[in-house]
Amino acid sequence: MELKESLKQLVFDKTSLKQQVFQTTKEAFELFRSTAAELIGLFQQQAHNEGKDIHFEFKDHGDFEFEVRFGGDVLVFYMHSNVFEFSRDHQVMKSPYIHEDPRRSYCGVIRIYNFLSDSFVYQRDQDLGYMIGRVFVNCENHYFIEGKRELGMLYNNFNTSLISSESVQSIVESAIEYTTNFDLLTPPYDEVKMVSVGEMRSDIDKKTMATGKRLGFRFQADTD
Repeated sequence: MELKESLKQLVFDKTSLKQQVFQTTKEAFELFRSTAAELIGLFQQQAHNEGKDIHFEFKDHGDFEFEVRFGGDVLVFYMHSNVFEFSRDHQVMKSPYIHEDPRRSYCGVIRIYNFLSDSFVYQRDQDLGYMIGRVFVNCENHYFIEGKRELGMLYNNFNTSLISSESVQSIVESAIEYTTNFDLLTPPYDEVKMVSVGEMRSDIDKKTMATGKRLGFRFQADTD
């Protein structure tokens, strides 16, 4: 039995490409990790110097996840272990950068989620978090971001944007800034005006009443 040359080349080329994309994404993720840890350290030092009673914390959760806590918020950075390609209908597939070399459309993904710190402290498993951005990284270390407001608008030049210490610092700072300005709003009255005896007895705050920054409201950027 012999391998067909076309089949061999397909498997070798596609696998090698995905391995390369995974490696560039993993290196980018490690840069996000070290940058976030350093920024939180600077916040901690400044808070101490100025006598501010504000909690800052960096937590590592293995190869593909870490989190930063600041004030009442948590940002979770999560890298998916697989490599993806964009659908044919995606805007990025129409760019000259991809047309020149379709291999560039294969990307690893780093997702950034925002949760309330109290959701973890008080183990409110029903609380909601929001993905505020996802970073796509390809084999050439180029990236772009799909995200909310600043994140989505500032970092969408796939053909020119390269992962670097400066760009990663800017992204993490923008994520912290956006999260800080993304305030917790009270849910509409009609959604919370009634509660059963059983719900009250089961601890309404912890088990029944899900809390999220825009629970019951349309998130403005979701309509864009």
